[in-house]
Amino acid sequence: MSIINAGSRLLFLFLLVAVPVFGADPEAGEVFAQSMTLAEIIRTGGWIMYVLGVMSIGGVALIVYFFMVLREEQVTPKIFTLEVSRLLAEGKLADVRAACAGKPSPVAAVTLSALDYAEHTEQPDPGMVKEIIEGEGSRQSAMIQNQTHYLLDIGVIAPMIGLLGTVLGMLTAFNAVALDLARARPIYLAQGVSQALVTTAAGLMVGIPAMIFYAYFRGRTGKLIARLETVSADLLTQLLKSKK
Repeated sequence: MSIINAGSRLLFLFLLVAVPVFGADPEAGEVFAQSMTLAEIIRTGGWIMYVLGVMSIGGVALIVYFFMVLREEQVTPKIFTLEVSRLLAEGKLADVRAACAGKPSPVAAVTLSALDYAEHTEQPDPGMVKEIIEGEGSRQSAMIQNQTHYLLDIGVIAPMIGLLGTVLGMLTAFNAVALDLARARPIYLAQGVSQALVTTAAGLMVGIPAMIFYAYFRGRTGKLIARLETVSADLLTQLLKSKK
C-alpha cells in the first residue's frame, strides 16, 4: 500500500505541474490544486489511479536504473579495455580471463567468447573468431536494447489505462441520465465526467515522460552499442596477434 500511495503522490505532482508546463493558464492550475486534494483525486479516479500509481513507480525506478547502467563505464570500461589490450599484446591469455571474470560487462563477455575458442585452437581462424565476437556482440547488444523496451511498454499502456478510466467515467455519467432521467442530478454527471478527465490526465502524465525517456535511452544505447562494436574489433585484432 505504501508503494501505491507513493505512486499516487507522483501522479498528483504530475497533475499540478502539467498545467503551467504545457502552456495552459497558470491560474487554472492554482485553482485545480486548491479545489482537489490528493485523496480527492484518487477517490475521483477510482481503482484506475492505483494501477497508474504502480506504473509511475515502476517508470521512475526504471529511469533511475537506466541512468546508472547505461553508461560507457558499465558497457565498455576504459581501464578494463586498456588492461585487456595490454595483456593480449603480451600473450597472457590466462590473465585476460581473470580480468574478464573480475569485471563482468558486455565487452568482457565478448572477450571471453573469443578467448574460449582461441585457447582451444593452435591457429585460430580469423573468420571464425570474427563470427564468434559478432555473435556474442549481437547478443549483448540485444540485451542492452531490450531493457529500455519496458519504458516503451509503460508509455503505451498507461494512456490506454487512462482511456479505460475515461470510458468508465463517461458510462457513469450517462447511466445517471439513462437509468432514471427524471431523477438525474447534475452531481452524478459531474462525478462521471470528473473521473473521465482525471484518469485521462493521469494516464498521459505517466505515459508522456516514459516515452520521452525511452527516446533518450534509445539514442544512448545506440551510442553504447557502436562503442562496443569498436572495442570488440580492437580486441579481435589483439587476440589474433597474440596467437601468431
